[in-house]
Amino acid sequence: MNIALIAHDNKKKLMENLCIAYRHILYKHRIFATGTTGQIVEDATNLSVSKYLTGHLGGAQQVSAQVALNDIDLVIFLRDPLQPKHYEPDIDSLLRLCDSHNIPVASNLATAEVLLLALDRGDLDWRLNLKR
Repeated sequence: MNIALIAHDNKKKLMENLCIAYRHILYKHRIFATGTTGQIVEDATNLSVSKYLTGHLGGAQQVSAQVALNDIDLVIFLRDPLQPKHYEPDIDSLLRLCDSHNIPVASNLATAEVLLLALDRGDLDWRLNLKR
């Protein structure tokens, strides 16, 4: 499965820790991430991460394009809802595309952990049928 990782600046350490804790699941899948988040995850876990641009420079839009093409199966976007971003429309667009294309998306640690465990159990294998 293809997993996209995005984290706002003050959530990057949380993303790093999540990926360290669930490396045993993530290594079985293809990981895509916005630039800085991807580099942090790659350095911390030694996983191979395909990196897009930094989120605010178009990386979120690149992830959105992959979602629209049904090339992403799961999105983990650890975002800070208390800090408004100037690129909020890009974030809203990504979340809307995930909803439109039935892409599971986690926006906080609790949901990210649930989705990663579900992925490991095979609960998201239905996504594979959409690609045939």
